[in-house]
Amino acid sequence: MLSIVGDILTIHASGVALGELAWVKNSDGTTSLAQVTEIDCERVSLQVFAGGKGLRSDARVSFLGHAAQVLFSDDILGRIFNGVGQPVDGGPELLGHRRVDVGGPSVNPVMRVVPSKMIETKVPMIDVFNCLVESQKIPIFSIAGEPYNELLARIAIQADADVVVFCGLGLIFDEFHFFRDTFENEGVFPRTVMFANRASDPIVERLLAPDLALKVAERFAVEQNKRVLVLMTDMTAFADALKEIGVAMERIPSNRGYMGDLYSQLALRYERACDYRGAGSVTLLAVTTMPGNDVTHPVPDNTGYITEGQFYLHDGMIDPFGSLSRLKQQVIGKVTREDHSAVMNTMIRLFSGARQAEQKQQMAFELSAMDHKLLKFGELFTQRFMRFDVAVPLEEALDLGWQTMAECFEPQELLIREKLLNKYYPAS
Repeated sequence: MLSIVGDILTIHASGVALGELAWVKNSDGTTSLAQVTEIDCERVSLQVFAGGKGLRSDARVSFLGHAAQVLFSDDILGRIFNGVGQPVDGGPELLGHRRVDVGGPSVNPVMRVVPSKMIETKVPMIDVFNCLVESQKIPIFSIAGEPYNELLARIAIQADADVVVFCGLGLIFDEFHFFRDTFENEGVFPRTVMFANRASDPIVERLLAPDLALKVAERFAVEQNKRVLVLMTDMTAFADALKEIGVAMERIPSNRGYMGDLYSQLALRYERACDYRGAGSVTLLAVTTMPGNDVTHPVPDNTGYITEGQFYLHDGMIDPFGSLSRLKQQVIGKVTREDHSAVMNTMIRLFSGARQAEQKQQMAFELSAMDHKLLKFGELFTQRFMRFDVAVPLEEALDLGWQTMAECFEPQELLIREKLLNKYYPAS
């Protein structure tokens, strides 16, 4: 053994692979699981899951000959696992079940299908204005204290998906029990798998948990043709774990203490989202908290280059102006109703006008008749669409959009094609 620095154990070894697991056994008989995190010729660094406290210089390391593995079968549905895939819900051990290797290369582009199907969440600000498309990878940008966990739970309950895989990173006690109790009370556990890394768990598990969740999602999609929705919170905790381990391994930081491979590490996980040719799909929705509400922070900044848009959550609501789904044009008007695009664009234009009318009102400018109509529309829009604690199917939401516009404006004021007005504008 060469050194023990924090949770990092460095030894001389040969014939081992990056990511391989090992048992570290003390002379007093205690054992800890570890994972190879760096190889420099025969100098091998391992991250000890249980921490370096109590490790002795005469400890022996036995390599297992394989990387991390995760259980996969229908029996994992309705179960809760920790960051290394061990059951933590008090249920029976899953002995004799198949294990699959975690990690591996990303999907062959030849096997990817161009996204063309929608996942309905019954959240109007998503379904109407920024559709979630199968195989999309999209973050929820927010700050600490915002109800992003409530939004994730609402999507898990209402989303039109066959399987939901939830991955919690650095969850505090209240957050863990909120998700568990919500899934149980709403009756969605039979189609849900939870991987929960809690704040008190070893930090290396925070790096492994997303890989376990994504591998399980991949197997459900490829082997069982399932439409899988993966929900993660919080990828900033994942990035902070990368930083902490990098510092312990004396790596040179790049930006604000984060390592230079932050982009690659995030992309390695996000790129697992895929619509498989001849099989199912994996769609990834992950919370990214922005320290100080700074979108230029390395974690949201790198995330924005990888993902296909973002949902921007602030003041307890999804912001229609800061949010963007780059794949929504793949489904709007093609798999959704013909008036979807007109309703979306017109309501956003009118809500923007309502914001401008509010500014005029605050500065005591004289308001026109149109300004008063816009203010009324802005109030109704906020009440009926910007809350996410309601369940509104897409077609009902589109009808509600027409009704809201009709309550505030005459048909000719909407600037919508006459064909659509004749068909959808409420007759009353």
